Amino acid sequence: MIIPKNLEELASYVESDQKVVFFFTADWCPDCQFIYPVMPEIEALHPDMTFVRVNRDDYMALAQTWNIFGIPSFVVTKKGQELGRLVNKARKTKEEITAFLSEI
Repeated sequence: MIIPKNLEELASYVESDQKVVFFFTADWCPDCQFIYPVMPEIEALHPDMTFVRVNRDDYMALAQTWNIFGIPSFVVTKKGQELGRLVNKARKTKEEITAFLSEI
């Protein structure tokens, strides 16, 4: 999982030719803590995707622009186009995230 150091690095992934999964999270979020342990397994199931962890608190303006009002949330892009999103306030399971990514 990539953790960008600044907004410029984060922005560079949006234009990637590969599918990029932006995982919006925050360290204080209990539902995020619930999913952290299985993220390596989810990544391994989707080797064609790049996973980028976005701390919503560090990139609040971006989260607002992308309408990320619940975390954890996932937005998938490729070549600057949004391909799909799993954005809501509900706790997400490994199965739910894997099913979502498999459809993209």
